[in-house]
Amino acid sequence: MASRTPYTFIQCPCSDKSTVDREDDSSSDQSSDAELTFDPRSPRSNYSLYPLEHLLYCEDCQQIRCPRCVNEETVTYYCPNCLFEVPSSNLRSEGNRCTRSCYQCPVCIGPLQVGAATQPPVDSNLLGAENQSSASGDRYALFCQYCNWTSSEIGVEFDRPSGIHSQLARINNGGAPKLTARDVKERRKENPDEPFVPDELVDSDLQFANLKSFYQSQLAGIHASISGTSLHDGVGFSSPAALTRIMSMYTGRGNHGMQQGSSDVMREALNTEEGLKLAQLDESSAIKKLTGRGWEATTSREQREAQLEDVRFQDDLRPIPYLLRTKRSKRCPVCRHIISKPENKVTSTRFKIRLVAKSYIPSISIRPLNPTAMPVPVTSRPAIMEEAPLKPLRPYQYILTFKNPLFENIKVTLAAPNTTPGRFSSRVTVLCPQFEVDANTDMWDDALKDDGQDRRRKGEESNGQAEAGKIWERGRNWVSIVLEVVPASLRLENLAATEGDEPDMSPLKEDEDILEIPMFVRMEWEVEAQQEIGASSKDREAKERRELAYWCVLGVGRISQE
Repeated sequence: MASRTPYTFIQCPCSDKSTVDREDDSSSDQSSDAELTFDPRSPRSNYSLYPLEHLLYCEDCQQIRCPRCVNEETVTYYCPNCLFEVPSSNLRSEGNRCTRSCYQCPVCIGPLQVGAATQPPVDSNLLGAENQSSASGDRYALFCQYCNWTSSEIGVEFDRPSGIHSQLARINNGGAPKLTARDVKERRKENPDEPFVPDELVDSDLQFANLKSFYQSQLAGIHASISGTSLHDGVGFSSPAALTRIMSMYTGRGNHGMQQGSSDVMREALNTEEGLKLAQLDESSAIKKLTGRGWEATTSREQREAQLEDVRFQDDLRPIPYLLRTKRSKRCPVCRHIISKPENKVTSTRFKIRLVAKSYIPSISIRPLNPTAMPVPVTSRPAIMEEAPLKPLRPYQYILTFKNPLFENIKVTLAAPNTTPGRFSSRVTVLCPQFEVDANTDMWDDALKDDGQDRRRKGEESNGQAEAGKIWERGRNWVSIVLEVVPASLRLENLAATEGDEPDMSPLKEDEDILEIPMFVRMEWEVEAQQEIGASSKDREAKERRELAYWCVLGVGRISQE
């Protein structure tokens, strides 16, 4: 699971398998116990274990929610460069890219800035007025401050420093103007004998515009849809029977109410004017360019993935408009209760609602009772102290600390298997499986008290030694207990074959030497019951009992392979 130990992961209940009917035989109890035990080495565990900081909590369902089992709803669309909020109505017309002159470098993905393409000589004796417009004929380009790439390298320059998005949409690489659908219509009026445009002049924007215009004319030719609903402007495509109606348009089997002889069958595009573009199979020009310029003139995989169109060479790259980001709220998939909702303001990092799991379930930390890592000197840099590998068949003791975030006392019950699942089974013993943790009372009196007066001294209940059924250490809202483990031997020759089965003698797998302990945690607490207005005093004092159970995984350390 993880390379750095010790660690604690929590399992989300959304990954539990549904129970299946089992045959009533003599081994049903043993099979059920084996299936109920959580296996942290199962491939499914990689998608169900999370740190406590990554989990949310639903107050209505009283269950843990992970990032995979929540329903997300978009709150705000915004540009990560200019932090301008984009209305959702603009997404259909303008797409999911920023249209406020925010571009990224196609070479290094850095932000681009607008500047003068050519700097004219400045006479120091002449003082120009502030904010005075530049001389006529000046050109502007996009510059990258990281790799010094400019749009002038691909022949793209602009007439003015504002409105870069609209200017770039009308320019091809090299400075030639783009061919639009309006230009095609004007060319057809001037030359009616040559209505079509060569395929090499049709880019993706013009092809999409032609396809859109063609299918809109096809839909306009059909007066009514199969169900009698008009299909103009996309109305009717969002209904559940949209696929059936569209297929009926192509087959012509559904429009029974129309007059005989009227055409209600949609056809495909037949030429370039209607949006059909044949594949260019002649690669002679690309091969010639590659032979002359070499491999350095081609684009990398990352550059091709960032481009809106498929490009091959460096001179085909274009500035990349920033992709819009979103702020999303999260709902519980069962009760639809909002468990996380950020503020609508783009520059704000606060949340209106944020139900994190660490505010409702106790945090679990693990540390060795007798650490082997040497303390780091004060004068040196901060370093991560790694414990020595665990020696096989040697007992080790660890301290588990449970910290209660609630304002009520909780009763905790722990359950762990005697041996860990997997080929190499280590023995596990929880010395104190049941205990109670005091409430998290934030009072000024506790802050003024001395730390030694606020908690019981270490070993007061256990007499300075780890004993079964006794707490090792207790504080205001936390309790520490002792966990004892005996690591297994990783030698393949020590694997004992079970009855009727042969041992798995395959080599040691990745991270199989990490000692992971599955532990079932069950907590109970009482809260004040929510009563209606006008309830009696006896009902107001009534308590409501709540409980929560979940699996967690404790990563103790690595077992030595010597």
